[in-house]
Amino acid sequence: MDYDLLIRDARLIDGSGGPSRTGTLGVRDGRVATLDAPPAARAARELDGRGLALAPGFIDVHTHDDTQVIRAPQMLPKLSQGVTTVIVGNCGISASPVRLKGDPPDPMNLLGDADAFRYPRFADYRAAVDAARPAVNVAALVGHTALRNNHLDRLDRPADAAEIAAMRAELRDALAHGALGLSSGLAYASAFAADAAEVMALAEELHAYGALYTTHLRTEFDGIVGALDEAFATGRHAGVPVIVSHLKCAGAGNWGRSGEVLAHLARAATQQHVGCDCYPYAASSSTLDLKQVTSDFDIVITWSTPHPEMAGRTLAEIAGLWSMGLLDTARRLQPAGAVYHGMDEDDVRRILAHPLSMVGSDGLPADPLPHPRLWGAFPRVLGHYSRDVGLFPLETAVHKMTGLSAQRFGLAQRGLLREGHWADLTLFDPAAVRDVASFAQPAQAAAGIAGVWVNGVESYRDGQASGERAGRFLGASRWKNWEGGREKGETQNQRQERGCF
Repeated sequence: MDYDLLIRDARLIDGSGGPSRTGTLGVRDGRVATLDAPPAARAARELDGRGLALAPGFIDVHTHDDTQVIRAPQMLPKLSQGVTTVIVGNCGISASPVRLKGDPPDPMNLLGDADAFRYPRFADYRAAVDAARPAVNVAALVGHTALRNNHLDRLDRPADAAEIAAMRAELRDALAHGALGLSSGLAYASAFAADAAEVMALAEELHAYGALYTTHLRTEFDGIVGALDEAFATGRHAGVPVIVSHLKCAGAGNWGRSGEVLAHLARAATQQHVGCDCYPYAASSSTLDLKQVTSDFDIVITWSTPHPEMAGRTLAEIAGLWSMGLLDTARRLQPAGAVYHGMDEDDVRRILAHPLSMVGSDGLPADPLPHPRLWGAFPRVLGHYSRDVGLFPLETAVHKMTGLSAQRFGLAQRGLLREGHWADLTLFDPAAVRDVASFAQPAQAAAGIAGVWVNGVESYRDGQASGERAGRFLGASRWKNWEGGREKGETQNQRQERGCF
């Protein structure tokens, strides 16, 4: 046989953002061997791709799948929507390196209970992922809050010099073992007390490793422009790229400001490497935060430790049942999770369409009533926003979830249909692809995903997982190719030795 797999006469959307074309893609030894196999070519497995689009496997740049890739390595919520790589450790919270003193502090509890945190060193986490053999590739950030948890006696104060030094040493160790960079979640109470100097000091470790800094801003509400400036200053201080996590204009008083916010981001991009990710919904999801309690929009409780029976009800409905105010009701429900319908649809569309934005689900797999983005984010971009709304061409949609993502995060030989690249592939029907997951019934697989291959192995086909788990841990590459062109820094052999396949 000439190839292990042939997908004939498909619409090839290569992830670059350029025009698509018809071609026959061949896979050999887990890699793309050709995009133009002749009609006479033969393979052990052949598929007719007519009427279907073939793209690089989607890269979910913003996930909280840290423990899920180990506890539920089949990763059906991601495979079923065409995702072949997840980036974990976002928003300052990561499964490693973590040494708990009791229950995980909010919002680290989004990843699970204390039993989920078994990885005191980053190398332990990497080994656990390798042992679990998840169905998708995994790359990981180190959470600022996780580091604070390890070294501070309490999280409502800034770190002192000795604690910062200890955090830096632990971050260095993680970077040496393949972490992509540092993430922060400065809006959360567990990190809000950290001043800009603390974060900048940690970020100083990143440049030597070609790593990057991602941040859940200190605020996404009225003070968002100042929060962006803080993030940009951190990147400039450390000489590293900055990714703003799930960029949004949160809160009714902030609606309509996306043009201003995006212009601020674009101006910064003329001076330094910056970008953002976003999800295609006008509702967010996290732990129940007293600072976000309002009557301006619906807040739906997704879980509550003391009152699990209230999951699925709005905060206002529960307050009525208990004859209490919203804030007192929220206190009584804590610890809890919530979906906040606190964004404006026009802002969502404007951010999603911007050239600097990538797609990330921000899904919460440990949530018993998860936001539908966990199962539906990527098909929603392809179907609803690209095809139905016409927000951008399909080639642009694919670029935002493949080539741009791989370039920004330094994922070598991923994100593009290129000869020699790893065969992470998603085959879908452009006319039928759509998100099925809803707020009422979130755990539903997308429609129109015809097939998914991870490192050349068929992992999902026509609505069913194959049972194969061919994902790998992807260690850090370099961000020197942020603007494209030839990669600098390491040789290919060095990258492979560090897990950069």
